[in-house]
Amino acid sequence: MSVHHWDSRTDGELSEAALRRKLEAQGYSVSRYVYPPGTHFPEHTHGADKIDAVLSGQFELTLDGVRAVLGPGDWIAVPRGVPHTATVLGNEAVVSLDAVKTR
Repeated sequence: MSVHHWDSRTDGELSEAALRRKLEAQGYSVSRYVYPPGTHFPEHTHGADKIDAVLSGQFELTLDGVRAVLGPGDWIAVPRGVPHTATVLGNEAVVSLDAVKTR
């Protein structure tokens, strides 16, 4: 599991529009979600390759037994069929871009 980080030197200032463009350019369909504090997704899988990206807040993901904490500008690939959980950390909502591979 590899956490990717926004690099303002090469990508410019982090914004929803800029991160959305970056994910769409890689062949993903992108949706925006806001998860309030205390949100927890129990272990589950998806039938498509995905990316979970964070614009604000902190999101803990456990992917195939490996834990990572994502903050603003971080994203992680979640391959289809791989068991994972997700939990909002702290008292701030997570604004997330959920990207599903379309090509």
